[in-house]
Order: sequence, then C-alpha cells, then structure tokens
Amino acid sequence: MPASPKRITSSSLRNAFREIIWPRRKLVLIGLGLIVVNRLSGLVMPASTKYLIDDVIGGERVDLLWPILGGVALAVTVQALTSFTLTRLLSVEAQHLIAELRAQVQRHVLRLPVRSFETTKSGELVSRIMNDVEGVRNLVGTGLVQLVGGSLTAIVALVFLLRIDGGMTALAIVPLVLFAFVSTRAFGRLRPAFRERGKIRAEVTGRLTEALGGIRIVKGFHALEREGDVFHSGVMRIFENVKTTLTTSAAVTSLGTFFVGVASVIILGYGSRLILAGDLSIGQLFSFALFLAFLVGPIMQIANIGTQMTEAFAGLDRTAEILSQPGEDDDPRRNTKMPAVDGHVTFENVNFAYEPGKPVLRDISFDVPAGNVVALVGSSGSGKSTLAALAISFLNPDEGTILVDGIDLSTVELASYRSQLGLVLQDDFLFDGTIHENLLFARPDASIEAVEEAARRAHVLEFTDRMPAGLQTVIGERGVKLSGGQRQRVTIARAILAEPRILLLDEATSSLDTESESFIQASLEELLENRTTFVIAHRLSTIQRADLILVIEQGEIVERGRHDELIALGGRYERLHTLQARI
Repeated sequence: MPASPKRITSSSLRNAFREIIWPRRKLVLIGLGLIVVNRLSGLVMPASTKYLIDDVIGGERVDLLWPILGGVALAVTVQALTSFTLTRLLSVEAQHLIAELRAQVQRHVLRLPVRSFETTKSGELVSRIMNDVEGVRNLVGTGLVQLVGGSLTAIVALVFLLRIDGGMTALAIVPLVLFAFVSTRAFGRLRPAFRERGKIRAEVTGRLTEALGGIRIVKGFHALEREGDVFHSGVMRIFENVKTTLTTSAAVTSLGTFFVGVASVIILGYGSRLILAGDLSIGQLFSFALFLAFLVGPIMQIANIGTQMTEAFAGLDRTAEILSQPGEDDDPRRNTKMPAVDGHVTFENVNFAYEPGKPVLRDISFDVPAGNVVALVGSSGSGKSTLAALAISFLNPDEGTILVDGIDLSTVELASYRSQLGLVLQDDFLFDGTIHENLLFARPDASIEAVEEAARRAHVLEFTDRMPAGLQTVIGERGVKLSGGQRQRVTIARAILAEPRILLLDEATSSLDTESESFIQASLEELLENRTTFVIAHRLSTIQRADLILVIEQGEIVERGRHDELIALGGRYERLHTLQARI
C-alpha cells in the first residue's frame, strides 16, 4: 500500500527552523526588520487619506496638503528601497542555500551503498538532487519574511479598522475567516500533490536519461515511437498533477476574491448608512476601505505564500528522506583505517543474497596469498561478479567474514581501503572529456610523465599517436568516440596509473580483437606483478596462468586449482576449456 501523505507537523517545522532558518538567523532578522519598516511605511498612505479628505478638502486646511504629500512620498521611497534590499539579500541567500543543499545531497547519494544504485535509476537520483531542494528558497527567501510581514500588516490594519468602527470591522472579518478556513483545507491537499509531483518527475527523468544514454539501442531496435509514448505518458502524469495543484490554487484565489467582494459590499452598504446617520465621515469610510485592502491583501498574499511553503516542505520531506538513508561508512563498526595493503585476501564461509531466500553465494571459502592472481570461472549468473564485488567491498556478506591482511573488511573505513584498489570493469565507463582527464581520474596528482607511461604500457599511445590532439582528444560521453577496444585500453591504463595493491579485472579483454588482446596481455602481466588480482573472464585463455582458479556454479565453488590441475581433473573446467577450444 502507498504511504499515507505527510502533513506539515510541528516536528517538520522544528527541523526546518533548526537546520535552515536558525543558522541564518542574523540575515532573517535583518529581513524581518526591513519588512517591518516596509509594511509600516506602506500604511502611511491609507492613514493619510482621512486627513486629506476630511481636513484638507472638507476643512479647507490647505496648509496640511504639502506635509501630508511629503510624508506619503517619503513613505513610498522608504518602501521601495526596503523592498529592493529585502529581495536582494534574501533571494541571493536562498539560491546559495539551494546550491549548498544540492551539494550536500549529492555527496550523501555518492556515499550510499552500491546496492542502492542497482534499484534506483540514475536519472531519478539526478532529479532528487537538482529539483527537490528548489522549494526551500521560500523558507529563507522572501517567502518566510513576506509571510511575517503580511501577518504584521494585517494586524496593524486590523487595529486601525477597529479604531474607526468596531461593528463594521466585525462584519468585514466574517468572510475573511471563512476564506482562511478554506485555505487551510486546500493546503492540506496541496502538500501530498507536490510530493507526488517530485516523485513523478524523478521517474520520468530517470527513463529519459536511460533512453538518451542508450540511443543506439533505441534507434537500432526501431523503438523511437515506443520511447516517445513512454515519455509522453510520463509528462502527462506530471500535467495531471500540475492541473490538480493549479485547480486547487485557482479555487483558493477565486474564493478569496469572492469573499473580499462580499466584505466590500457589506462595508459599502453599512458604511453608507453610518455616513447618512452622521456616525461616520466620508474620509473615515475611504480610510477604512484602504485599510481593509491592506488587511485583505496580505491575507491573499499569505494564501499564495502558503502554497509556496507547502511546496517547500514537500521538497524538504523528499530531501530528508534520501538524507536519512545510511551511507556505506555509517556503520559504527567501520572505525578501522586500512594500513598499506599487502593483498592477502581470505573468504571464510561467506554467504550472500540480493533478495531474502534467493542465495547467490553459498559457503564460499578460499585463501589468496598477497601478489597472487585468482581467476573466477563459471557460466553467466553463477556468482562470479558478486564474489568480486564482495572482495572490493562494493557489497557486504550476509554471513561469514572477508579478511584483507587479517583485517575484517566489515570494520574498515571504506575510503582507506578503496584508495588502494584498481578496477577494470566489463562496463568500460569513461567520462566526457579528454583521454588525459580520464586517466587522471585514477590519480589526480599524477605527473604528465606518469600518465604517458601508463598510456604506453596499456598500448593507448598506439592509437592516440594517430590522433591530432593525442591524449588531449575529447572522447564524448561514455567514450562514445572510441572503439570498444580503445575504451578498454584506456580503462586499463587508468588502472595502471592508480598503482593499486588489489586489482579487479572483469572481462578486461572482452572488447579487444586478437592483436589488441596480445598487446594488453603483456601489459596486464606487468600490471599484475606483485598485486593481488581477481580476474573474471569467459575467455579461458586469459586466465591460464592464474595462481588459483575457482570454478563457480550456482553460487558454490565446485572446483579449484591451477589450470593444468583442473584440466587433468576432467571436470567442469575441462569441459568449458574443451568447448571454447572447439569454438
């Protein structure tokens, strides 16, 4: 069942105040001071109306005309200046807050366990980072201050209205109270809708990102129309959500206009009777009408700001939701800094499952001395990649222990361990930019000479020397401008530059032609020297010189040994080798 929509509770208000408003209290207090001056100066106009009509015009006190006009002009100038200063200060700080929150959420998302990224689309996470924090500008920006300023204006205007005529004020307030009741009910509907909009946008963005990233597959399988229909369906869901919020907001605004109109009709009728009875002057009626506008205006504004605040809290809910997810290093047991790694890796009775009741690895035990190469062999889905992911701490075992140099990996600060790892994955991921920048990703402080040496050892220079820009060639998103074999060699060069103590090669030569593979094999032998290495490969020719071969089927080690030993055994490994030899 879907979770029930959250409401603005005292807890969420308290958290917003503590985390967002209180650290910026000085700026907010300056804003509140400016809004007080702004709103009080705005009340000079209605207050002067009575004297202008009753004394200057009615009483022919011409001597009061210029002082009144001067006071109004000064008030208007002060109002304009404070309004500009207010917007300049708070709007800029609000955008600064949004930037900081985006950075905070992005850092936290990157710290989430790898398994979190396997169940959530990258585009959805991008939407959570970029869009959900947008609404908080109304908590520090002009929204909050305008809310306070509007309330202050309404209170002061109410005092003036009561001084002019209490009975007429009471009649005017009744429709406004009804409007406040309707607005409160409307806001209760809007917040869940805003939360749902963020969720839908994240889903649509996630699918769009996938489609653009896999454009060759989309075009190759003639799926343009299908993807167009999927995206259209998603944006129509956003439209339906927006339509709901717009309809609710429009209803609130229209009802506000209606109730204000009712109040105006009541005041005109009742005020006219008081004037005819001699209990009210024309100037007082004009002044009352203007003060009523200053009472109604902020109330209408408060309704609009209330919508913005509701959207802000909906975004904060989603932001708090993702920030509450524990990061990889949040486990209190991870308090050991990994020293310089030798590379002795031991698995002791390790079990792992992605879903309860569906084990992927069962009772895995083996020992790899430092500097040895262990090859993982088996059919697709047997558990090879999962085992390797456990060895490099992308995953944590459900049962059992993984030791590196005798230290339990579940107690290690991951950054101190991963800084000594090197990866060449089957998905040869490269960033948009130059080849040189992609190599530096492994070691940002590496010298130009070190980068070129790594490129030479991985035979990258073999093709970059034919490019006009050499290593400064821009390769496009995910290295799209390079061939599969070229991308693979760049990723190997990146691993060489990292100078890792433990290395993972996942299908490291799968994208290479025979000639390129022979070059890379020579480079890999140099890279593997004195480094503990886990090699995953379907091409058994790449792992024949491994110190230990583990044959994994259905999550269990069914055979282990060196190449010659396993061939002599005549079991699963020998059958795989024979089958590939025939191919």
